[in-house]
Amino acid sequence: MNLDFTQMTPYIPYMLEGIWVTLKFVAVALVIGALIGTMLALFKISGPAPLRAFAIAYTSIFRGTPLILQLMLIYFAVPQLTGYDITPFLSAITAFGLNSAAYISEIIRAGIQAVDKGQLEAAQALGVPYRAMMKDIILPQAFKNILPALMNEVITLTKESALVSTIGYLDLMRRAQVVGASMYRQFEPLLFVGLIYWVLVMILTLIGRKIERRLKASDIR
Repeated sequence: MNLDFTQMTPYIPYMLEGIWVTLKFVAVALVIGALIGTMLALFKISGPAPLRAFAIAYTSIFRGTPLILQLMLIYFAVPQLTGYDITPFLSAITAFGLNSAAYISEIIRAGIQAVDKGQLEAAQALGVPYRAMMKDIILPQAFKNILPALMNEVITLTKESALVSTIGYLDLMRRAQVVGASMYRQFEPLLFVGLIYWVLVMILTLIGRKIERRLKASDIR
């Protein structure tokens, strides 16, 4: 084996900048996914028939097609159809946000349906408005049930973020490819960013476990 990590030393700061670039777009995509996903989940549970059908079709399409295909369609098709030269960042947050919304909607739907029906019936008997009931009673309880699944979605999205390197977005993976091309050595930079991805996933896992412990502790109290 002919490995030489010393040649990579000057490029390390450049690759480390990719952590912020990656986390920035993942965070924005998650916010978009959470907002749209919550709305879709409510459509599926209690929306009128047209909105329920739309939510089901949306989820089917985005869960049934590859994420990289969705990313490519947004990045290449939008300029062709509209004449607007969409940036890699905007393409990334749009594709990942819309895709994540489909999965988050199913997670939230399952969480809401897992809440004891007595809670819903009691709120309705007391005359609590639907919006207030969902915001203050149902969704907080559902959140405790779906936290592990939501953290898994965050971790999956973080790992799949490497796909944006295919459209030239300078995330961790793309920077590793750039450095590898400059060094004429691919293994070392790819191994380095692989370690970074692993550390990020471990940190997210620990954060998720800490939040779960706090929620369980609050239930005991």
